[in-house]
Amino acid sequence: MGADIDFDVTTGTLTVRSSRLRAVEITAEDVPGIVDEVPVLAMAAAVAEGTTVVSGAAELRAKESDRIASTAAMLRVFGAQVTEAENGMVIEGGARLRPARVDSYGDHQIAMAAAVAGACATEGTTVIDGWDSVATSYPGFAQHLVQLTGTTAAAGDA
Repeated sequence: MGADIDFDVTTGTLTVRSSRLRAVEITAEDVPGIVDEVPVLAMAAAVAEGTTVVSGAAELRAKESDRIASTAAMLRVFGAQVTEAENGMVIEGGARLRPARVDSYGDHQIAMAAAVAGACATEGTTVIDGWDSVATSYPGFAQHLVQLTGTTAAAGDA
């Protein structure tokens, strides 16, 4: 996507700089290695330049939630344009995300992607229902997001 990221293998330091993201095509060959990352990649695609296509991802319908449907729904409430397909989705880039109340569908990956979207949204508060699901994989996520972005995460039911 063109992100400006450096990783120092000696120290384990990751340096990320603000950059303009570009649309990508995610195919069936890519999906097995990024099943958990698709929701946050889709969020990044919503603000990237161009149209991102995710295909060959039918297995995402059988995760903690139907991740195709729940990712598309999550992005739409933030104001992104997403077309859902049987085995993927098409995300129109260039969205100006707005704060929203989001249902995580009990899926930790949707909740974390929504929190990142909320951090990118214009002024206002994003509330994520089902936030407690994040404890499944990353209990310190909210604290780390606040440290990295200076934003405050709000959970609807925490």
